[in-house]
Amino acid sequence: MTKFDVLTVGNAIVDIIARCEDEFLVDNGIIKSAMNLIDAERAELLYSRMGPALEASGGSAGNTAAGVASLGGKAAYFGKISNDQLGEIFTHDIRAQGVHFETKPLPSTPPTARSMIFVTPDGERSMNTYLGACVELGPEDVEADVVAEAKVTYFEGYLWDPPRAKDAIRECARIAHENGREVSMTLSDSFCVHRYRAEFLDLMRSGTVDIVFANRAEALALYETEDFELALANIARDCKLAAVTMSEEGSIIVRGDERVRVEATHIHSVVDTTGAGDLYAAGFLFGYTTGRSLADCGRLGSLAAGIVIEQVGPRPMVSLSAAAKNAGLL
Repeated sequence: MTKFDVLTVGNAIVDIIARCEDEFLVDNGIIKSAMNLIDAERAELLYSRMGPALEASGGSAGNTAAGVASLGGKAAYFGKISNDQLGEIFTHDIRAQGVHFETKPLPSTPPTARSMIFVTPDGERSMNTYLGACVELGPEDVEADVVAEAKVTYFEGYLWDPPRAKDAIRECARIAHENGREVSMTLSDSFCVHRYRAEFLDLMRSGTVDIVFANRAEALALYETEDFELALANIARDCKLAAVTMSEEGSIIVRGDERVRVEATHIHSVVDTTGAGDLYAAGFLFGYTTGRSLADCGRLGSLAAGIVIEQVGPRPMVSLSAAAKNAGLL
């Protein structure tokens, strides 16, 4: 018996979410639908210009851990915060979701990371992230016993931005594989892929990463092609298992020559796409670590993503376990 189904590793970030018009993005030089890294000065400027906002614990991998826990899975999380108000908010929120989180906080500076997320009327989110304490995540934060007792260790591609986090991930992968576990990553966004294409491909081809999550744009960016079928063939060759999401067209799961197409969950309205990919990974990994078929893993992913799209914020506000039972998936 393992102690955890999924361990996630990522940037511990408090999301500050506000609605805005597209003109606001243009006026403030914000790249739409991307994750823009910013410094402390720009973070203060954008915060001063935001309208009414919702503060909630976020960070891609943290959202995934919360989703796994909401489905009834056993989840753990590594991420670096500081001993400040936002750090307390993050710690409270993730533990309240039932996630194991014991990463030692920094005593003071740099402060806990925050992401100003501007949601336009079409539901698209444009993230402006000050990494703060996140960049201090390092190998000393790896709890070896937690990695050894997690069926899958999952990390976000965004971790390739802070340099010491790479060492932490490689240490996690070493411990996981020594204990017969698997390692998974999400490509995070196409801009991230452009920055680290060679390194991401090496992680996959070397066997450091077993399972990859991507959306269509990220998969195309990874292989520098406009041919989606070619990208799918390449990703199937380069890793053991991949799940590629395609927004309203659902997702396709590839394992060797096997292809599984999964429909998207029907939703009434797109409110905020923040966290959709994170929750898809949560549903998929919950299904995968509890022995379900690839099709059902994809359906659980679609369900979780669909639920989070219909709310503001990246953490599910309803029980995903109850929703999955109602849908006949549990």
